[in-house]
Order: sequence, then C-alpha cells, then structure tokens
Amino acid sequence: MTYSSSLAMGRQRFSASQQNTTRVTSREKTLGPISNTIMLIVLACFLGLLYLTQVTKTNALSYKINDLKQRQSQLKNEHDALTVSAARLQSLERVKNSETAKGLVSLSASSTVQN
Repeated sequence: MTYSSSLAMGRQRFSASQQNTTRVTSREKTLGPISNTIMLIVLACFLGLLYLTQVTKTNALSYKINDLKQRQSQLKNEHDALTVSAARLQSLERVKNSETAKGLVSLSASSTVQN
C-alpha cells in the first residue's frame, strides 16, 4: 500500500462515496457578554442625554409661557381699569345731556331756622 492509497482509505471512513471530504463551516460573529453590557450602557447614556435635552427645552419654553401669561394678566387688569374709567367719564356726559337732567329744577338757597 502506498502513501496516497492509505490517505484515500482514511478519507473513505469519514465520507461516503462521491462526497467532498472538506467541510465548510460558517461561523457567525456574535458579541460577547461584555460587549453587550457596554453597548447597553452607551445606549442608556444616549437615551439619558436625549431626555435631558428635551426637559431643558421644555423648561425654557415654560419660562416664556409663564412670562406671557403674566403679561396677559397685567394687560387684562389694565383693560378692566380703562373700561371702568371710560364708563365713568361717559356717564357724566350722558347725565348732563339727558332729558331728565334738563327737566330738573335748580334749588334755591335754603336757610336754617334758629330758635
């Protein structure tokens, strides 16, 4: 038996006739537990930063909204005061020009009785 025939005999034990004797195995690349942990930590940090930026924007907008609400209440109070003073000024003119006021008799001087 020659060297090549002994190799051929060895191959026949592991493979059936007319099959390739070499196996191609594909190995999937997977992350280990440490890599998974690091990726989860980085993801959590990213989500935390995203949350903080949104909260900061919301707080900045709430300050503007609060200032606008205060300005609105000041303007409303000023409007109410102006409405009252306008009504007061208009009422004097209306009373002077009304028919009832024109029909009133003016009072004469009154005197007091002494004992």
